[in-house]
Amino acid sequence: MPSDLTAQLLELNQKLLNAIFAGDWKTYSTLCDERVTCFEPEALGHLIEGLPFHKYYFDLPGGGSGPVQVSMATPVVKPLGTEAALVLYTRLVQVLTPTGPMTKRVEETRVWQNFGGTWKLIHVHRSAPA
Repeated sequence: MPSDLTAQLLELNQKLLNAIFAGDWKTYSTLCDERVTCFEPEALGHLIEGLPFHKYYFDLPGGGSGPVQVSMATPVVKPLGTEAALVLYTRLVQVLTPTGPMTKRVEETRVWQNFGGTWKLIHVHRSAPA
């Protein structure tokens, strides 16, 4: 049975993923520290700091071809003391394409920090599968 902290962080992380795929900038930005850093394939090997890089993608026109489901496969929460934690998992994205259902995967590490009782995302490392 997961600890209260594990359950809380997995719930927050799922809320963040749902916000990403729903294009919900308000929820996404409230879950992130304004100085969030990331290494992501879209950053082309550069360390990115701040929310503007991410906002660009939220502002793009939609156009999905069907319903999307996003989930965390084999998630692990590693507390770093009481004020920070790692959330590690393989993100599975299920989409309906014109040729049928498709599942995409990507490996993610997200670092959460507790700011006076409020958990915020402070770093993400996302790797495209080899």
